[in-house]
Amino acid sequence: MLFLLQPFGTARVGALFGPVMLLWFVVLALLGLRQIVAHPEVLAALDPRHGARFLATNGATGLSILGVVFLVVTGAEALYADMGHFGARPIRLVWGFLVLPALTLNYFGQGALILAQPEAAARPLFALVPEAFQLPMLVLAILASMIASQAVISGTFSLSRQAIQLGYAPRMRVVHTSESERGQIYLPEVNWILMAATLALVLGFRNSSALASAYGVAVTTTMWITTVLFIVVARAHFGWRRRYALLVGLPFLLVDSGFFVANLSKLGAGAWVPLAAGGSVFLLMSTWQQGRLLLSQRLRATLPSLDELLRVVRAQPIHRVPGKAVFLTGNADQAPPSFLHNLKHNQVVHSEVAFLTVLTEDVPRIDESARVAVERLGDGFYKLVARYGFMEDPSVPEVLASAARQGVEFLPAETSFFLSRQRFLPRRQPTMSLWRQRLFATLTRNTLGATAYFRIPPDRVVELGSQVQL
Repeated sequence: MLFLLQPFGTARVGALFGPVMLLWFVVLALLGLRQIVAHPEVLAALDPRHGARFLATNGATGLSILGVVFLVVTGAEALYADMGHFGARPIRLVWGFLVLPALTLNYFGQGALILAQPEAAARPLFALVPEAFQLPMLVLAILASMIASQAVISGTFSLSRQAIQLGYAPRMRVVHTSESERGQIYLPEVNWILMAATLALVLGFRNSSALASAYGVAVTTTMWITTVLFIVVARAHFGWRRRYALLVGLPFLLVDSGFFVANLSKLGAGAWVPLAAGGSVFLLMSTWQQGRLLLSQRLRATLPSLDELLRVVRAQPIHRVPGKAVFLTGNADQAPPSFLHNLKHNQVVHSEVAFLTVLTEDVPRIDESARVAVERLGDGFYKLVARYGFMEDPSVPEVLASAARQGVEFLPAETSFFLSRQRFLPRRQPTMSLWRQRLFATLTRNTLGATAYFRIPPDRVVELGSQVQL
């Protein structure tokens, strides 16, 4: 039901999310605090020597238990999936002043209860709850679980759109489910893939205890990668010296690696599943990115530059017909294949022609004043370069409206849009194996068309196809 509700968006019920989660964490904190007051000796666990002694005396068993204990910090990584929507400050405040203190008090409370009643270890969370409040607590736990799941689903939509914009995933349909919140989006293909994967995990693992091994590996791998990426960003973006970046990052890497190794001991119990899933997603993303790069190199080697093309058009007696045309191209300085095909087969050029390139920058959003750059090339030719952030949805009508404000008017209802559609023919080469070329060709055939993705009026589109060997 949760996945079936996604097309309707969360705008209508989103107002309930905050109060429910606030109540959930307050209840967790109070339940834990009640037991800590009754059994304050549990606070001795703050002494790290107890943990070190436990690991030293229990060997492999202690390492295995470390992998289970790690699950108490899972969930923190999901907070950052939607950082582009909320920003770092709200996440820091909520985590530091609500979530972390509530979870810490609750887990210490569970430990205090188990010290007094060892049999409570079978169900420590609900053992904290007085009998009269068991059912309300169950309802609250289910609601909190659904909201947490919704946050992960929404984060997956957001990350998928960013991957598309940055060229790491094929184009997919993006549906906006709220008129006021730009970040509330829905990707149908991603939603149904998530649903199928979730059902497969439930049917495959059957219970949450079996799933814990897979979950631990998934989260430890995420945290390890995050630390590595922090070191890279500190060097490349913040300008830190290598030794300072390593000095800050290595302690985290050591902790993350310890938890990762502890969870790897359960590979046979299902911990291999997230590694296989992550590897599969990485394979698809890297294949798409490398295929696009090879395609770009191939086209650059075979197509003339835009300046060369215009020199040829001006030098030859080519018939100019009334009307306006927009040719989409991935490279602003290169002749669009669709223009060459139109010229070759129809032997005409419209009286006004715009070469449009839509670029995605490595920033969340682009200021409207810098959205569209217009260059007049003379003889009725124009070059339009539109820039979008990876959190934004490109729209050709919006681009043309911005160009009109700069004196270059191409009304969508009066303009013909020419698009290129390539069919890829795999060939043996050292840079990309045949099976990955076939995979790239399959992804290309199933990608969302440029007409729908760029919101071009479909009745104004002309698609010209060609065959390309990577």
